[in-house]
Amino acid sequence: MHKLGISVYPDKTPIEEVYAYMEKAASLGFSRIFTCFLSIPEEERESYMGTFKDFMKKAHELGFEVAADTNPAVFDIIGASPDNLKPFADLGLDIIRLDGNFGTQGDIQITRNPYNIKVEFNASMDAGVELLINQGGNKDQMIMCHNFFPERYTGLDFDLFQEYNRYWKELNLHTAAFVSSNNDNTIGPWQVFCGLPTVEIMRGLPIDLQARYLLATGDVDDILIGNYPATEAELEALSKLNYQALEIKVEEVEGLTENEKLVMYEFGPHWDRYDHSSFMLRSSFPRIKFKEKKSVQDLYTESESMNKELESQSIPYRDPGKKVFTRGDVLVVNDNLAHYRGELEIVLTEIPDDGERNLVATIRPEELMLLDFIKPGQHFKLIK
Repeated sequence: MHKLGISVYPDKTPIEEVYAYMEKAASLGFSRIFTCFLSIPEEERESYMGTFKDFMKKAHELGFEVAADTNPAVFDIIGASPDNLKPFADLGLDIIRLDGNFGTQGDIQITRNPYNIKVEFNASMDAGVELLINQGGNKDQMIMCHNFFPERYTGLDFDLFQEYNRYWKELNLHTAAFVSSNNDNTIGPWQVFCGLPTVEIMRGLPIDLQARYLLATGDVDDILIGNYPATEAELEALSKLNYQALEIKVEEVEGLTENEKLVMYEFGPHWDRYDHSSFMLRSSFPRIKFKEKKSVQDLYTESESMNKELESQSIPYRDPGKKVFTRGDVLVVNDNLAHYRGELEIVLTEIPDDGERNLVATIRPEELMLLDFIKPGQHFKLIK
């Protein structure tokens, strides 16, 4: 099951503002919090831990599970050790994210703590997690979370990101990764302000698109916002993510008919045929409706738009204004190929306009890479 999360840094922001942000996120279904003990100056950590309990109480009241970045130095300051996590339990912490290690046996001891505190390992590198499992680590209390990268151009390579996630899924481990808010003046644990994504090519993209790319890989469970604070619009955009179908945003062309809109938006989700073509994705289900001789009103039997004024069952040819369709063009088969009329197609490789297809939309440039993740049978939806 997917979870959404925020990051907060109570040592750097008035606590009333942090609580208001948490309340808004909780109201939208967010249920994880990441915070960082590493960025707190060593001389302030002990006093900070004393006030952290109040923060944890508020977080739990709102239904959040809280993870904190720690390392051996933090363990020393609060009096914890691999075989004694009671100080973390006393703080109310749910997840210890290990930035650093205590050796194989020490890390195994941490995973076998009696407080049901989960141990989160760095998913952005292979630090011997499989060895820990094979040597007796408690897999039930082991999860994975990627790094975020404050410095521009240093984020994880997308192919490597996917390779690691496939590995963690082979081990049946829960994974999390960071997306980044594009809000002005956000903060993180360090004095760097270029966003906090896991994957470099996601830096600067709309936050919901970052998340849709991560979900499209099929191997990311939880999505966390690395920097603080995200805008209310960004929080709402993430709260509306579709976990059942890959959503792709398109720009409509002018002059669309109601039937073309019907094909694009009402016959969803679409899915690519199992006999996949390298030239296009083909969603054939809509054509069944247009092939049958019945009133167009019947096409809306299971639609939310039943009261809409509809055109005839015909899809007349419209001049696309171009001789060649290119990658990302969204097409609907027209009356000139009546047997396939109503089929929705998305161009993968250039094809000529032969008069049998109408151009109805184009996929936005920054969303084009999502096409690489639509495999035969996979559900997808188009969003205006």
